[in-house]
Amino acid sequence: MRVQTATKCGVYMYGVVSADQVIPDAELTGIDAGQVYYITHGALAAVASDVPNGRIRPQRRNLAAHQAVLKRLMQESAVLPMSFGIIADDEENVHRVLSLNQDMLLDQLRRVAGNVEMSLRVRWDAPNIFEYFVNVHPQLSTLRDQLFCGGREPCQADRIELGRLFQGILNTDRAFHTEAVWRILLPCCVEIKENQPREDRDVMNLACLVGRDLQKEFESAVFEAANLFDDNFRFDFSGPWPPYSFVDVELGM
Repeated sequence: MRVQTATKCGVYMYGVVSADQVIPDAELTGIDAGQVYYITHGALAAVASDVPNGRIRPQRRNLAAHQAVLKRLMQESAVLPMSFGIIADDEENVHRVLSLNQDMLLDQLRRVAGNVEMSLRVRWDAPNIFEYFVNVHPQLSTLRDQLFCGGREPCQADRIELGRLFQGILNTDRAFHTEAVWRILLPCCVEIKENQPREDRDVMNLACLVGRDLQKEFESAVFEAANLFDDNFRFDFSGPWPPYSFVDVELGM
């Protein structure tokens, strides 16, 4: 069943919702101000809009439009968000995808129903992360002083040894701090995923699946966890977001 007729062009897919939660919205527009509509097949409905055939550039306005549609959808129902830039050739292609993946998609919808994603990133707030660790960990400062004693220039092997010690201490501290925060957040989370740090100064980057009615509790837990740390740490949390980190929607077109 179609909620709105589309012209013959590429079908841009924002996400998938349950067919019984389809709520047509004539004012909801997406990429290039295209009218958002639903393509329903069985128990599922793909959220889509028409775009010229080809790839959509990841420009800021397009990314913002994609995110805006998903944010609007998640206010009304559970949604499985698609990655940016998924375009089907036509509606028949979308029907085929929904048909072939119906059971898997329904399972994932049930998993995230009633939940949103909240993000928490903790960083060491120090101008020089290596110097910070030298000041905090005597074994690192001792080795550093030995290798640079008398103004000597360490050889490559010595630098590698110092780097390995630093990395080992860094990872140990990350694990220790993450476990402490995890224990506080877990009671108000359905699930927590730990993403890999991108920089040395990243302590943790957590994606948390949180019940819609527990967002305030989650925020309180973040502040409780932050109180365990001194001013050398910075806590940043954001959300709610569609549950990107807790769904796996990889569909061949």
